[in-house]
Amino acid sequence: MRIKTALVVILLPAILSAQERVTVRGRIVNEKGEAVEYVQVGVPKLQAGTISTVDGCFEIDVPCDTLQFFHVSYQTASYPVTGPADDVVIVMHEQELPPAVLTGGDTREKYLVRPGTKVLGNLALGVFYRPDGAKGLELGSVAIVRKPFLIRDILFSIVSNHIPGCVASINVYRIEGKPETFINVLHKPVYVDIGMSDTPQDFDVQPEESILLEPGRYFIAFRIVAVDEDAVREYRSTPEPERVPNAMHMYTTLYFKSSYQRDAALGEFKHLPVNIGIAVKGLEYR
Repeated sequence: MRIKTALVVILLPAILSAQERVTVRGRIVNEKGEAVEYVQVGVPKLQAGTISTVDGCFEIDVPCDTLQFFHVSYQTASYPVTGPADDVVIVMHEQELPPAVLTGGDTREKYLVRPGTKVLGNLALGVFYRPDGAKGLELGSVAIVRKPFLIRDILFSIVSNHIPGCVASINVYRIEGKPETFINVLHKPVYVDIGMSDTPQDFDVQPEESILLEPGRYFIAFRIVAVDEDAVREYRSTPEPERVPNAMHMYTTLYFKSSYQRDAALGEFKHLPVNIGIAVKGLEYR
């Protein structure tokens, strides 16, 4: 029985990848009929996913399976794929999460996490965005919280950005259990516009909501959720020898420090020994 089980585990990814894929297009709205922006759309077990547009529109090629839709402000929705579809409408219901309760007592300003040591000084750069149009890659920093901590600032730097219309999101997950599970702790998304630049840009993001972390392990993640899709299509249609060097690329400095990476929206988190230098500071409650 053990041998048979092992064979099933080994063959399952190949079977799944061989399934015929169909194209599903649609729009995601809330209960008022308003577009829900930047929703993660995918089939988690297939490690395949994408991000919807700011207008809530999505398009994805998947086998006939169950699509899941995730957004930090809404309850997870699903859609059974039975064949190609062009006009799917997904209604997401608001997530009712309890507000953060700020404890009393003395506080002190503190960095919860800082970047580690640079990989090869300034020589090692990470290419954060793949110009094939794929969205959903997440990378960040791990934070250990020993006393209740209120996040005030999330800081990071971009070495250069050649992606027009670039919008990034920052998320905070609590890491629990074995095998590890990643539980979102935000009530609403944190979005950042990343302008095009050949020179480094430093960002200091101050979340609107009160993000209070209880003792435990957390993952602070950075992800690109939007780019200029017309620019992506133009880039992909240009013969490779004619493409402008570094076009549709974003570069970040790499640091030695524990992190996780998720290659696609709703994919699996994998441990990584380097990160992109996210720092977090705020108030620690004594």
